[in-house]
Amino acid sequence: MKKLSILLLFILYASSVCGQDKDKNLTFTVNGVQFEMVFVDSGTFLMGCASERKDCYTNEMPAHKVTLSNFYYIGKYEVTQKLWYAVMKITIQQQHKLAGAASTFGEGDDLPMFYIDYTECVVFCDRLNKLLSNQLPKGYKFRIPTDAQWEYAARGGKYSKGYTYSGSNNINEVAWYSENSGEKTHEVSTKAANELGIYDMSGNIGEWCRDGDYDYFTISAPATNPIYPSTDFVRVLRGGSFSHDKTSCRVYYRRSDRGIRYGNIGLRICLSKY
Repeated sequence: MKKLSILLLFILYASSVCGQDKDKNLTFTVNGVQFEMVFVDSGTFLMGCASERKDCYTNEMPAHKVTLSNFYYIGKYEVTQKLWYAVMKITIQQQHKLAGAASTFGEGDDLPMFYIDYTECVVFCDRLNKLLSNQLPKGYKFRIPTDAQWEYAARGGKYSKGYTYSGSNNINEVAWYSENSGEKTHEVSTKAANELGIYDMSGNIGEWCRDGDYDYFTISAPATNPIYPSTDFVRVLRGGSFSHDKTSCRVYYRRSDRGIRYGNIGLRICLSKY
């Protein structure tokens, strides 16, 4: 009986640290392709690079409390080439030609989609909303995640253990990056997941966010559900990629670029109220 009690306690503990909200995840099928959205509960977290760390960049500071007042869902995986084709009817070869680039950095159904610009990502979400309109929770739509939504999910939400990378302090456990990728993309979920069960948030492909560019966090920024408006075509990018070093794969690393096609940038979708 004592052994059974210990086993039960262990199971309860394991579920508490491995994201017991898995039963709240949503699975959708669009044109024969299935994908999963991971539940992320509302909460408050310290966004950015904490001052006691030695690796902070200016645009990651100051670290500040941010509240996300509504639960949301985020893609368990980066949008794959198979899912992109199911919605957009465009292949990686066609995107490659649109970009006028020399390499595709990997072709395959379960590889992340890339060479997609920001506007195409907006179109992807709009089409997905129409195709699955009768299956969405009331008030929720597929969108490009905000900077804050992305970082909170990458950190593990309310189950965060404070890792440097999404799911570990050992980057090789969770990310394809410049030192182990062979300068190409890899199938999604071939590295370990983070505390919420989300894959590849520290590498493989960089990911567009909805926010416009900003050089640093300001005291005038909203503390609840922040979205920095865009005044030009520049957008925030998150997550590192197969071509980035480990510094660029930290959960609080931020960069920005024009919303055009790149060989190391793709998309992870969000299902949210705003």
